[in-house]
Amino acid sequence: MHKPAIVAAAAVAGVALSVAGIAVAVDLPQTRNATAAAAPTVDFLNPTTVASNLRVPWGLTYLPDGTALVAERDRAQILRVRPGLPTQIVGTVPGVVASGEGGLLGLAVSPSYATDNQVYAYYTSSVDNRIVRFTLADMAAQTTIVSGIAKAGNHNGGRIAFGPDGMLYAGVGDAGVPSRAQNPASLNGKILRVRPDGGVPADNPTAGSLVYSLGHRNVQGLAWDSAGRLYATEFGQDRTDEVNRIVPGGNYGWPVVEGNSTNPLYRNPIVTWTTAEASPSGAAIIDNTLFVGALRGTRLWVVPLDGNGGAGTPTAALNGRFGRLRTVEKAPDGSLWVTTSNRDGRGTPAASDDRVFRFAVTSPTPTATTSAPPTVPPTVTSPAAACTVSYSANGLPGLLLGNVRLTNQGPAVGSWTLTWTFSGNQRITSAWGARVGQSGRAVSARNESWNGALSTGASANFGFLASGSGTARPTDFTLNGTACTAS
Repeated sequence: MHKPAIVAAAAVAGVALSVAGIAVAVDLPQTRNATAAAAPTVDFLNPTTVASNLRVPWGLTYLPDGTALVAERDRAQILRVRPGLPTQIVGTVPGVVASGEGGLLGLAVSPSYATDNQVYAYYTSSVDNRIVRFTLADMAAQTTIVSGIAKAGNHNGGRIAFGPDGMLYAGVGDAGVPSRAQNPASLNGKILRVRPDGGVPADNPTAGSLVYSLGHRNVQGLAWDSAGRLYATEFGQDRTDEVNRIVPGGNYGWPVVEGNSTNPLYRNPIVTWTTAEASPSGAAIIDNTLFVGALRGTRLWVVPLDGNGGAGTPTAALNGRFGRLRTVEKAPDGSLWVTTSNRDGRGTPAASDDRVFRFAVTSPTPTATTSAPPTVPPTVTSPAAACTVSYSANGLPGLLLGNVRLTNQGPAVGSWTLTWTFSGNQRITSAWGARVGQSGRAVSARNESWNGALSTGASANFGFLASGSGTARPTDFTLNGTACTAS
C-alpha cells in the first residue's frame, strides 16, 4: 500500500530553521484553490517545552478547557499537561500490557465530554489490542468498544480520533501478518470507523463491518482537512512511506504493493518518502497544511494540501533537532504540539527526554485565504510593471540564507509575483515575508496579504533558507512577468 505519487526524497534536503516566525514555504501551483493557497506561519525556532522526562508519550488529546492529556506507552499513565504548570499524573490505565511497540497508545476525548466525561483509549492487553472508554475519575470501570484486534511486537497501529462526523476512527496495523490487510474479515491492516458506543455506523462501506478502508501496513496518523477529507500516514516496509487520502472502502494495496501501483484495484498515495526520511507517525492539519512527525527521519514534514485531496511538495523542519517525533496535534488555541519518542528503544534520549513541545502558529489573515493567486490588476491602459531587485545570499556548506528586496519602478500594483532561476542545485526549504514555491531551478515568490500593494517606488522585503550549494546571484528576475534590474 505504498505508492510514490510525489517523491519528497532528495528534492527537499531539510535544514534546521533558524529565524523566528518563519512561514513554512510551500509550492503553490496556480491551479490550487484559495483555501489551500494560505499556509500558516509556524515559529519553529522558539518552542515551549510543556512537559519533559516522560516515557514514550504516544496518545495526545485535549479536554474542552484546553488541558492536554498525554498517554505514556510503556508506563500506561495518563498525564495532565498545561503550559507553564507542572505535569500531573491522572492515573494508570488498568489492563495495559506494554511490550515492543504495544502499550497505551492512542487517546481521544468524547465530542460530548461536557456531558458524558468519556475518554477513549487504544491499548495492548494480554490478549489483544482494544479500544475502551472510561472516565478519568475511574479508569478501572472500562467499557470495551472494540476488542479482538490482533497484537504483536510491532505494527499495532494505535491512533484514534473522532472525525467531523462524530464517529471514532482507528488506525490498525497488520500485527506482523501482511495478509490480514487484504482480509475483510480481519480488523488488522485497516482503518476502522466506529460509533461512540462501539456499534457499526449504518453508512460504513460494508454493512455490519467496522472496516472503513483496507490494505494498510501500519497507520499511526489520522487528520481531516477543512472540507472533512481524511488523510492517513503509513509506514512502508523497505522502500516507501506514505500519506494517503482515505476514501470509504478504499484499498491501499498492502501487501501486494509498496508505493505506487498501476493496478486500478489499489489507491495510490498522494505523498511518499523513503523509509529513512520518514517512518511517519502522528499527523495534524492546520489551515490545510499537513504536519507529519517522522520517527526514523527525525524531522517534521510540512505538506501543503491542494484543497482537492492532493498535495504539493513537502518540506522538512526540525531536522534532527529533537530526535524521533511521534505525535503531532493541533491544540484548541491553534498551536502545534509535537512529542518526541527517543525512549522507545530506537532513539538516543537527551537528558530531559521524552518531551512535549508547543509551537506557536499564526494563521493567514482572511484576505489571504480568500484572494486568488496574485496577478497584475486588470487594466488595458497602464503599462506593465518593472522593478529593481537587491539580492544577497550567504552560504555555508549545504545551507543558503537569502534576502531579497524588490522595488516597484512601474505603476502601482495590488499584488506581486517575483520569479528567478537559481544557477545551482539550491532548493528553498522555508521563507518569510513571501509565499515561495519552486519547480526545478525556477522560483516563484508571491506576496503575503499584508505586503502585496506596492505604489511606484515602494519596496517589499523577504528572506529564505535553501539547501544546496552556490551563492551566485540570479539575473533573470521578473515582477509580474516583466524583467527587473538586479543589483
